Amino acid sequence: MVTIKSQKEIEKMKEACKITAFVYEEIEKYIKPGITTMELDHFAERLIYEKGGIPAQKGYPSGQKGVPAFPGTLCISINDEIIHGIPSNKIIIKDGDIVSIDLVVYKNGFHGDAARTYIVGNKTAEKQKLVEITKQAFFEGIKYAVKGNRIGDISHAIGEFVQKNGYNVVKEFQGHGIGEEMHEDPGIPNYGKAGRGIRLEPGMTLAIEPMVMAGKSDICVLDDGWTIITEDGSLAAHYENTILITEKEPEILTLL
Repeated sequence: MVTIKSQKEIEKMKEACKITAFVYEEIEKYIKPGITTMELDHFAERLIYEKGGIPAQKGYPSGQKGVPAFPGTLCISINDEIIHGIPSNKIIIKDGDIVSIDLVVYKNGFHGDAARTYIVGNKTAEKQKLVEITKQAFFEGIKYAVKGNRIGDISHAIGEFVQKNGYNVVKEFQGHGIGEEMHEDPGIPNYGKAGRGIRLEPGMTLAIEPMVMAGKSDICVLDDGWTIITEDGSLAAHYENTILITEKEPEILTLL
């Protein structure tokens, strides 16, 4: 069921979203070659608690038999890892790595969800283009995130833009509604036909998240049960924000 948030609920939700945005600004300053993904995870967790939030992904159930709950604050996915990478003391971020980070903060009964992809150290034109196209795909999608349009209008815009630029989107995972629950209706694929799906109404809060692969669209799940990688070893990137549907233009809640 799609939930329409009241103004009071939206104000509460904005607090979680502001913490999310703040943490990303600090991560951008902190991330560098030579640190482990666990160091980065601990850094973000400390900031979240200092701001009065809770790291919502930590302990999130997998929903898969035999797969434990997610152990980290951040999902940290490197190079050919698309999403849900587990932080580790054994994984050292190297110069030139593409590092995709997904973070959800919980505060006042509501969630704020966003993802960013960083190129750490030296950048190549190939990597820079992938990251920029992934980010721009989000902004192409939200051009259609207006009252009266349909979910499919957002999905179509994202998928068409990504394919036009020579990349592929992940089809097995998608964006989603968000609020009191981390994942709410509706699902928001990154591909599809325009004019399909439910109509957008003011008060809807959505997490829109292009997940883009430089190679083919096939994916694999690692033995940890969480980490999703490209099957052909190609690079991947991820960009996401929580937005609010309004009477006019959409409001991005996870940007300061």
